[in-house]
Amino acid sequence: ARGPRISTKMATLEIQLKKASKVYREGDIIKGVVAITSKNDLQHQGITLSLDGAVSLQLSAKSVGLFEAFYNSLKPIPLLEYSMELAKSGKLPSGKTEIPFEFPLKPKQGKPLYETYHGVFVNIQYTIRCDMKRSLLARDLSKQQEFLVEYRDPKMSTRPSDVKNVSFEITPQSLDQTKEKSTSTSSGLPKFCVRGHLESASCLITDPLQGELVVEKSSVPIKSIELQLVRVETCGCAEGYAKDATEIQNIQIGEGDVCRGMTIPIYMIFPRLFTCPTLATNNFKVEFERSEERFS
Repeated sequence: ARGPRISTKMATLEIQLKKASKVYREGDIIKGVVAITSKNDLQHQGITLSLDGAVSLQLSAKSVGLFEAFYNSLKPIPLLEYSMELAKSGKLPSGKTEIPFEFPLKPKQGKPLYETYHGVFVNIQYTIRCDMKRSLLARDLSKQQEFLVEYRDPKMSTRPSDVKNVSFEITPQSLDQTKEKSTSTSSGLPKFCVRGHLESASCLITDPLQGELVVEKSSVPIKSIELQLVRVETCGCAEGYAKDATEIQNIQIGEGDVCRGMTIPIYMIFPRLFTCPTLATNNFKVEFERSEERFS
């Protein structure tokens, strides 16, 4: 796998990982080469490689200023720190020079390796960085390459055999905005009833979310039925927390005025970079919800 090049007028530097997928698990050996290409001999003051992983947290605009104590808890949480010297000060010949490297993927003592996750307010990222120091009159070369960490509990490598279906019913009274004893007439919502089930509320992230639903009745024609996946990210500390929900995926499972009583399958594949196994720590949580099917 090749990352984008960092170049000067006379030299380029690349980090090339052996695994094209760039996906690793704890205990794996990360192997690759640092490739340096130069038209002429290249003097340098040393070449180093560093491996870093951290959780970055930030507050949404509506939460900024609510809790002063938040700002201490929002500092990056280091998960992985490792560095090595690839070459001492010297000279590289003209042309292409490849310097191999390898190191085990192990977390800092007492820290877990969370799965790579790119969220809005929570971000878990792992990177390899290569730096070549040069003289004062020459520009330093550096390159950063992201790799992905995948976590899988051996106990959850297969779907449990005793998983039970999770039934649901959607009516105007069940929706959040009509829970406070409001009627469908006062809320302005049409009368409808949708029933169905999911195969499980606890899903392996590598498996699809499956189930089915049936529109039993609707007082108005249906234009579309959509299934929405929502992530709920929580950042905070003992003094308080900020919780924000954002949509990460929306798929259409029914189009037009579907027949009443007809079974409609539910099938959603989780977007890998924007989802991760549900996390709950002292400083942050990442959870996922299936929103109510939306009619339009």
